Amino acid sequence: MSDPTHLTDIAADAVADAEDDRVPGPSPNPATNLMIQDILLRSVGRVSRMTLEKALLGKKYGTEFAKDAVENRSLTHTLAAYGVTKFATKSLPGFALVSTGLLVKTLFDRSQGKRKARKAGEKALRDQADPDGTR
Repeated sequence: MSDPTHLTDIAADAVADAEDDRVPGPSPNPATNLMIQDILLRSVGRVSRMTLEKALLGKKYGTEFAKDAVENRSLTHTLAAYGVTKFATKSLPGFALVSTGLLVKTLFDRSQGKRKARKAGEKALRDQADPDGTR
């Protein structure tokens, strides 16, 4: 087997090389422990991401609006963000492609002028915060 070069491979090898032969985690079943770890990490990641998003939006738009905008994301938006993230983290070309796309989008927004770009972004947030248009 070749030398691991990815950080996750190095860390996994270090854990696997430990002298202790017990399965790490609360269950003697390694598949259960992996499922528990996966659920915990995803939950912590989601809570921290939502908290940060609400804090960033809440600073300008108020906490109630920020809560509505973050929690009322469409399934399409959520799946698209997940898919792009998964694609970007699978390979270096994927990361480069996603990064380039984000840079192009940022440059496009800047070319539209600050006022026009801000207005479009605020409209998108308003629509996301109140998808039924009841406000």
